[in-house]
Amino acid sequence: MRVIGPDGGQLGVLKTIDALRQAQELGKDLVLIVPNAKPPVARIIDFGKLKYEDTKHEKEVRKAQKAGVLKEVKLSFKIGDHDLNVRIRQAREFLEKGNKVKVAVYFRGREVTHKEIGRAVLQKLLDAVVDLGTPEKNPMMEGRSMVIILSPKKHA
Repeated sequence: MRVIGPDGGQLGVLKTIDALRQAQELGKDLVLIVPNAKPPVARIIDFGKLKYEDTKHEKEVRKAQKAGVLKEVKLSFKIGDHDLNVRIRQAREFLEKGNKVKVAVYFRGREVTHKEIGRAVLQKLLDAVVDLGTPEKNPMMEGRSMVIILSPKKHA
């Protein structure tokens, strides 16, 4: 088996018994790294340290894979200017933090027949956050609400 020393340098191709003896002399463990290789590759290392590094690496990988959390901003059909500005500020904060934002305009009663007004309210919000986020799709109706999802732009 090919043996790699604790410092990362190769010790050469040794018999298993010799490699185990050498690991014991150093007070370390002999860990099989690539069993399917010809010859198999083993490393002399502290096994606890190896497990710690593996879990640390996995944690970093999971952290990097973290999908943006979906936050929701609700608007009404007849929202006032100040209330709209508050919702715009919320959406901007969510996008700056790297979260996706679901913007929904809710229609009550017969308001649903005037979708163009809801689309205009949605467009005002989109125009205010265009520098931070981009819409994934066009606005679409989901029941009694018009919904659009914004993804944060990648910052260089």
